[in-house]
Amino acid sequence: MLDAVEKYYRGTAVGKKKFSPGDRIPYGGRVFDSSEMKSLAESCLDFWLTAGRFAGRLEADLADYIGVKYCSLVNSGSSANLLAFSALTSPKLGGRRIKKGDEVITTAACFPTTVAPVLQYGAVPVFVDVAIPSYNVAFAAVKKAVTPKTRAVFLAHTLGIPFDADKLRAFCDKRKIWLIEDNCDAMGSLIKTAGGPRKTGSFGHLSTASFYPPHHMTTGEGGAVFTDDPLLKRLVDSFRDWGRDCWCSGGTDNTCRARFTGQFGLLPKGYDHKYVYSHFGYNLKLTEMQAAIGCAQIKKLPSFVRTRRANFAYLKAGLAGLEKYFELPECGKNAEPSWFGFPVTVKRGAGFSRDEIVAFLENTGIQTRMLFAGNIILHPCFDGLRGTKAYRVCGGLENTGRIVTDTFWLGVYPGLGKAQLAFIVSKIKEFAEGGQ
Repeated sequence: MLDAVEKYYRGTAVGKKKFSPGDRIPYGGRVFDSSEMKSLAESCLDFWLTAGRFAGRLEADLADYIGVKYCSLVNSGSSANLLAFSALTSPKLGGRRIKKGDEVITTAACFPTTVAPVLQYGAVPVFVDVAIPSYNVAFAAVKKAVTPKTRAVFLAHTLGIPFDADKLRAFCDKRKIWLIEDNCDAMGSLIKTAGGPRKTGSFGHLSTASFYPPHHMTTGEGGAVFTDDPLLKRLVDSFRDWGRDCWCSGGTDNTCRARFTGQFGLLPKGYDHKYVYSHFGYNLKLTEMQAAIGCAQIKKLPSFVRTRRANFAYLKAGLAGLEKYFELPECGKNAEPSWFGFPVTVKRGAGFSRDEIVAFLENTGIQTRMLFAGNIILHPCFDGLRGTKAYRVCGGLENTGRIVTDTFWLGVYPGLGKAQLAFIVSKIKEFAEGGQ
């Protein structure tokens, strides 16, 4: 059967149409070959369906890639953010647990599921501004936002550009504040530290990843939570797996060797540990078939990262000289991004607006994206919260406001070839230099 899958792939996926001007240039998408299809077919033949041997292998490979001890697979990056935050609300953390009314520092220029768990739980997001053209929060802004109510900092590495996670982790540890890294857009990004380069996702007490198709690797839908802390690993898995106290993997029983002898809550002694619930949890597991795709994808991840960097470099070099019109992206001197996209901010006085150039690019077949929510506070989901104490803003959000009106981004994913990148550069130049 696997030979037949290989034959099918070669007969249908090889010899794709060459790019011609006017063809759609997507900002992201799946990049795969027969290895993903065969791995998926193999998992289907097992027919285990829920997380099994492929999931176990992928968790181990991902933890090794990031450089941490533990990885928990989940059904999306958004669920990963929910679980990372939920773990920190557990009573098992004692005095360090996040409670309703506690503050969590984050940015308004975000993807909404970084903020949603905080609000849904009843904690208070504290929004700080970001810098342009790094699109990340400055360490000084986080420091200024800290109050006695601060319990966590929850930040994303925007479009693969690392924030100063090394310095921020040391700051958080000193003050007993949790750090959650939303690493969904930054798999493979590096930060140079005194001990050598480290991947983003290895600095937070917890970090998250997304495997949605446009991301650095894909399982279709999917995500992961990472940590070095065995207690946090247990808590993430508990919230992921219905809130249960049992840690047996699927298909196994009595790992603790005390399945019918424990005392939990007000239950009678000896109540089956597999049906003891220590949290109000969810079912957010990844399927075995998705994990099988991931097992093939992660082998390609280093090459995907190299291609993203090369594509970014091509756009950056091609658009050099247009600084009169655009703020082109920059990263810190200690950072080596694994770029998720190429952000561009139109300068005031450029002679055209962000909306005008975006309309032009879309009409020529070049797909663009806004920088996610731009400013999440402006969205309808905040209509019932404005004027309340459900959130607060520390300092102004001037750059966040610019992002709302002036910023967009372009794709650099590995499916783009030189012809497509050259077309993007030529069309931006044509518009900026008078073709509009």
